Amino acid sequence: MHVCVLGAGIVGLATAWQLERRGHQVTVIDRAAPGAGASGGNGAQLSYSYVQPLADPSIWKQLPKLLLSPSSPLKLQPQLDPLQWRWGLAFLAACNAQTSRSTTAQLLALAALSRSGFEAMQADVAPDCDFSATGKLVLYASAASLDGARAQLELQRAMGSAQRIVSPDECAAIEPALAGYRSQMAGAVYTPSECAADCLKVCAELQRVLGARGVRFLLGADVHGFARSNGRVAAVNTSAGDIEADAFVMALGSASHRLGRALGAYLPVYPLKGYSITVEVDPSPGAAPTVNVTDSARKVVFARIGSRLRVAGMAELVGHDASIPATRIETLAAATRAVFPHASRLEELHPWTGMRPATPKGLPIIGRLASAPPNMLFNTGHGALGFTLAFGSAQRIAEALESAAS
Repeated sequence: MHVCVLGAGIVGLATAWQLERRGHQVTVIDRAAPGAGASGGNGAQLSYSYVQPLADPSIWKQLPKLLLSPSSPLKLQPQLDPLQWRWGLAFLAACNAQTSRSTTAQLLALAALSRSGFEAMQADVAPDCDFSATGKLVLYASAASLDGARAQLELQRAMGSAQRIVSPDECAAIEPALAGYRSQMAGAVYTPSECAADCLKVCAELQRVLGARGVRFLLGADVHGFARSNGRVAAVNTSAGDIEADAFVMALGSASHRLGRALGAYLPVYPLKGYSITVEVDPSPGAAPTVNVTDSARKVVFARIGSRLRVAGMAELVGHDASIPATRIETLAAATRAVFPHASRLEELHPWTGMRPATPKGLPIIGRLASAPPNMLFNTGHGALGFTLAFGSAQRIAEALESAAS
C-alpha cells in the first residue's frame, strides 16, 4: 500500500520505519523538520519498566500544593477551551487505583513491545544517538512517598518489571554523582534495564536512512484537511497540494485533536507543556550522572546523552502557548545544582519547550476509530512516554493495516 504518515516526530518516524520495512510505499508530511515538535528536547529516557501514569490516586493529596505553589511542577491556566475542561475532568476521573492499575498494565505491555522494536531499529539503522543502557533511579524525598512507590513497584514487578527499592547509600554506590545528595532522600526505586538516547538524533537518523530507501518526505507543509470519497480518505489537503494514498496515519501529536474533529472523531488529546535544558557535563569521574535519574518530588528527570546532560520536567495545561518563561528554566537549573552540584558549570542551557500530546488516562490512541474513515489510523496521545512507546505503537499500526488488508 501507499501509506501517508502525518507527522515527523518520533512516533511518526517510527511508524514510517515500520511500514517501509514491511514493503509499503511511505510518504511523511510535517510542517517542520523531523523531531522539531515534542520529540526534539524531550527527557531522553527510555522508560520501559517504570511507566506510572500521571493519572494516579496520589494526585488528589498533591493537588492543592501542585496547583497553588508558584514553584509547582504542575500548572493550570484555565482557557476558554472546552477541550481543556473536558480533558481535565476526565483526567481527575482517571485518578483512581483501578484505572491506574489497568493503565500501568497496558503501558508495560506496549513498552515491552517498543523495547523490542527499538532494538530492531538499532540493528537495522545503527543510529548515532548517544544511546546508553545504564539503568534508572527514581528518588523519593520522604518515607511516605517511598512507601507509595513501593506499591507501584509491586504492581509493576507482578507484571514482569525487574526493580527494587534501594537505600540512599545504595543510590550513591549505583550513581556516585548522588553521593552529596544522600541526606536529601529516603531511598529510590532502581530499574537496572532502563536506557536513554538523544531522540532528536534518532529522528534525524531515521529521516536519513528512510529517505535513502525511497520514503518521500514532504516537510514545511501544513495539513489543512482531507478529501473524502465513498466514506474513505482519498487525499490529505496540504499547503503543498493534495497527497493521495491508500491509507493514512495521523501522528500529529497535540494537533491531532483539531484534525480528528475534521474527520468526525473525538480525540481526547491535550498538550501538556514541558521544558528542558541541555548542558555540557564536567568529565571528572563522579561529577555528572551516567545513570538516568528522576527526582519524584521535583518531577524532574536527568538523562546522560553523550557529553551532555538533559534535564527535563514540568507539566502545564496552558493551551498552545510555546513561550519559555525564564523562571521555568531557572527551576531546572536549580534542580541540577541541588541534585548534581558538580555536574556542569551551566554556562549554556539550551532551553527548550515542547507540547506533549496527552490523554486523560495516559494511554495513547492507536489504530482505527469507529467514528473516522476506516483507512485513517491514529497514533497519538503518548504524553511524556512518546520516545519510550513509539516503536511499539508503530508495530501495532503496521499490524492493524495488514490485518485489514488480508
